[in-house]
Amino acid sequence: MNGILIVDKPAGWTSQDVCSKLRGVLREKRVGHSGTLDPMATGVLPVFVGRATRAVEFAENDRKRYTAALRPGLVTDTQDITGRVLESNPRKFSEDDLLEALRSFTGELLQVPPMYSAVKIGGRKLYELARRGQSVERPPRPVTVYSLTLLGRDGEDILLDIECSKGTYIRTLCHDIGRRLGCGGAMAALRRTRAGAFDISDAHALADVIREAEAGMPDRFLLPVDSLFQALPAYTADAAREKKCRCGTDFPVSVPDGEYRVYGENGEFLMVGRARAGRMATVKSFFEVV
Repeated sequence: MNGILIVDKPAGWTSQDVCSKLRGVLREKRVGHSGTLDPMATGVLPVFVGRATRAVEFAENDRKRYTAALRPGLVTDTQDITGRVLESNPRKFSEDDLLEALRSFTGELLQVPPMYSAVKIGGRKLYELARRGQSVERPPRPVTVYSLTLLGRDGEDILLDIECSKGTYIRTLCHDIGRRLGCGGAMAALRRTRAGAFDISDAHALADVIREAEAGMPDRFLLPVDSLFQALPAYTADAAREKKCRCGTDFPVSVPDGEYRVYGENGEFLMVGRARAGRMATVKSFFEVV
């Protein structure tokens, strides 16, 4: 079984919880995900099954899009509403103040990762130190917020649409926006609506995936691995070139330099290849090795 499963991750599950459950119901040890979601978050979680796990590295750098709820006036140790409350402040800011704050957090930013995160400092994960009551200096990391749009309000919460780069902590973004507003802020809810090529409309509830697998249709929702690479042009290799491809040998081509989805004559997706100076070489192969 090979392919990509787009799961609408339920709240309360870690991304690894989802993979562990699917290893059992799909009866496949090779299951991995790209783009970790916090347990409280929901939404698009690409899960890679079988030989498709070789594609995880290509998905990790994709842009992400979220709908987030920011609760102003609240500061917690986890930067979301699940944490210990450190401050509760009056919310005194205007609509213009809010819009100006959002503009200031758009573009290339330096973001300090939260203590409750899997970032490693000195070989230790930050959340392990945080759980022991320790706090350490964390060097800021470059991230990009491509767009940050005010959607409206849900009670006291501010609803935001965010498109950002890999490594952006939405919890920290909410915290920093709240600090800019002068009252603090914490993330109250988070839903990922897009991860790279995959939209929330592609996602399936975990319960539905489990039900279909237990009914004997484990591959019903699987997408082919080449769906991840639809932005690349396609190249079809003839029998002789396919043989070289399967042996990991480069072969002559008459195409412009760049990366390609390479297929065999029968339509099988073989690899992502890179053409350079009239030769096609393997970037990553995806055919089953017998």
